[in-house]
Amino acid sequence: MDKPALTQVPIDATIAARWSGRAYDASKAVTQEQVIALLEAARWAPSCYGDQPWRFIVWDRNTDAAAWQQAFDCLVPGNQAWVKDAPVLLLAAADSLFNHNGAENRWGQYDTGAAAENLCLQAASMGLMAHQMGGFDPAKARAAFSVPEQFSLMAMISVGYPVDISTLSGEALERETAARVRRPLGELFFSKTWGKPAA
Repeated sequence: MDKPALTQVPIDATIAARWSGRAYDASKAVTQEQVIALLEAARWAPSCYGDQPWRFIVWDRNTDAAAWQQAFDCLVPGNQAWVKDAPVLLLAAADSLFNHNGAENRWGQYDTGAAAENLCLQAASMGLMAHQMGGFDPAKARAAFSVPEQFSLMAMISVGYPVDISTLSGEALERETAARVRRPLGELFFSKTWGKPAA
C-alpha cells in the first residue's frame, strides 16, 4: 500500500514514502545483508561527542524463531495482532552515560531516536517497512535479554516486506487505511520566538 506524505513543498522521496505500516508479508524473509544495511544506517547517525549511545538487539524469526518469539511476547496484545507477520524485530536502547567519560548523557535518548530514524529510512529505501512501537513491556524485555539498568529501553521496531492490507482486520485495518495527517507547520515550527509560526 502506497501512502506518500502530502507535503506543502517537495521533500526527499524516501522521507515522503516512509510510513509505519502494519501489513507484513509473512512468507518473505529479510536477508542478513539487508539487516546489516539497516544497522549500518543506524550506526552512522549523528550523536553528541560522537558517543553513539544507541544499542540495538535484533531478532530474526527465520534464523532463531524461539528468540523472536521471546521478543514478540514483550509486545502489548494490540501490536502482537499485526506484528505476528513481521520477520524481524529490534529493540532500541539508549545509554544514560557517556562512553568516553562516564558522565550523565542527557542527549542519549535523542541520539538513539536519530539512529532509529536512520534505520527506518534505510528500510524504506530498500522496499522494506519499519514500524517503531512504544507498546511493549520494558521490564519484561530487560529481564528476558539482560539489558543493563543504565540503558533506557526506547522502542521496539518491526521490519519486513509490505503486503496487501487484506491480511489485516479490525483496528489494525482501520489504522492502516486512515489518511496520513500531520499538524500544520505553524503549530510545530516557530520563527524568532515561541508561538510565532515559521510558515
